[in-house]
Amino acid sequence: MRLTVPGPRSLAGQLFAMQAVLIAVVVAGYALFTYVSDRSQAEEAARRQARAVARSVADSPSVLAATRTSDPTAQLQPYALKVMRDTEVDFITIMNPRGIRWTHPDPDQIGQKFQGHTEKALRGQTFTETYTGTLGPSVRAVTPIQDGRKVVGLVSAGIRVEEITQRVQDQLTALLGVAAGALALGAVGTYVINARLRRHTHGMNAAELSRMHDYHQAALHAVREGLLMLDGQYRVALINDGGRELLGVAGDVVGRSVAELGLPAPLTGALLASEPRVDEVHLTASRVLVINTSPVSGGERRGTVVTLRDVTELQSLMGELDSERGFTQALRSQAHEAANRLHTVVSLIELGRADEAVEFATAELELAQALTDQVVAAVSEPVLAALLLGKTAQANERGVELMVSEDSRLDDGLLPDSLPARDLVTILGNLIDNAVDAAQGSVRARVTVSAYTEDADDVGDAGDARDTEDAQDPPGAPELVMRVSDTGPGVDPAHAEAVFERGFSTKPAGPGGRGLGLALVQQAAQRHGGTLTVTRADGGGAEFEVRLPLRESGAVAGRTTSGTPVSRGAGGDA
Repeated sequence: MRLTVPGPRSLAGQLFAMQAVLIAVVVAGYALFTYVSDRSQAEEAARRQARAVARSVADSPSVLAATRTSDPTAQLQPYALKVMRDTEVDFITIMNPRGIRWTHPDPDQIGQKFQGHTEKALRGQTFTETYTGTLGPSVRAVTPIQDGRKVVGLVSAGIRVEEITQRVQDQLTALLGVAAGALALGAVGTYVINARLRRHTHGMNAAELSRMHDYHQAALHAVREGLLMLDGQYRVALINDGGRELLGVAGDVVGRSVAELGLPAPLTGALLASEPRVDEVHLTASRVLVINTSPVSGGERRGTVVTLRDVTELQSLMGELDSERGFTQALRSQAHEAANRLHTVVSLIELGRADEAVEFATAELELAQALTDQVVAAVSEPVLAALLLGKTAQANERGVELMVSEDSRLDDGLLPDSLPARDLVTILGNLIDNAVDAAQGSVRARVTVSAYTEDADDVGDAGDARDTEDAQDPPGAPELVMRVSDTGPGVDPAHAEAVFERGFSTKPAGPGGRGLGLALVQQAAQRHGGTLTVTRADGGGAEFEVRLPLRESGAVAGRTTSGTPVSRGAGGDA
């Protein structure tokens, strides 16, 4: 025979057992207290009843008159029996001062001596006592019959203890019924409450709940991803260390509304949305976040669980990967063009026109080299030069002419270490991509890029109305200026601010979505203390300008004086 040790009860089961025992003890204690109290009250009531009956009989004129006759029993026995029936007492005994009975419920006891105390009554006092007489234990009252000041007889009225007990038992039966009803009602209420508690605790006991809480706390601080829990009113119920870092919030934010955290409007809107969000990209001042929201419901909305992932580095790498893909496509296209030119050279040689073949090959080589030299001469910064060459090929494939303006000049080693090449690629690459998209299909499709440095003191001379004062930069600190203009339809002035928000786009959404490029540009510019503005270009399109302060000293180069077109697209001059 196997003995099985029962496992620990659930928390709800333990509470139910404890509450059931507590209710039973309370009801039993109350019943016992009520029983004792009722018995005491019943005895006191019996004493008052016996005293009242005895005094009434002793004060009766007929009783006093009967005591003066030669045979008091003849008149008093019928009277005493009648009063017993009317007052519901068990006996009324009328006796002479020596205690010899004139009346008794048992006629055989008449003439016998009264069993009990009479001393106080003989002194003119009325008293009560519990005494065992001929009828058994009883609660009785003894009082004198007085003729003036003389005691001429005694009256004793009493109620048997057995009768008092019967009265209490009747009350106890009713009390036990009420107690049983209270116990049953308490048990049902306790069961209902604990059934609900069992659902909320999922049948776990106290040890399991404590262990889960410990795991919960450890997991919150261990995960690097951000976790944010909102209640039904979109107030912060819980936030872990990763969530504070990614959202850039500090202090005690628990209990505060999401709208009070100072987050960007699109991110706040996503957190306040009732529908779930899946892998949605949002920008903060310095990060690119992917958020997922899931409502917590149990019949009604109870809150929202939000997870946050930092994909800032991943987004930069994806941007670089997109650039690499563009370079690859451009190289593939250039390889195809090179193959066509090579076939042309081979065919000319086969036709015996070697001189024309050499002339054709030399011209093509000089053109390609000239384009490279022009870009490198204007922008010798390696990263930007490589980016411009790649974007030139891409724009050319799409029928857009990409030019480096005549005022562009960036020498190698000019940019400080505080301005990483990755951010430059993000800024200039996204601006060029947007400009090529806008210019494609327009008449004489063209994108013009300007990149140079200038002293902050020169900004007013250049006609820039922007406020250039920066508490972190000394007066006259140089700035890196990157300007990209196109021949597209331009930007509606009403959208001049919204165009920099994540998700804003005038084009249909593609597979990866739109509206992120300019938001990333603005984020990168703000991260380095710079600005991003949009105006109308001279050719009618849009002109985006980024100004970044150069906090480390570097040579401020002059500007070239000749225009530098670097590609001939299908939309260029014929």
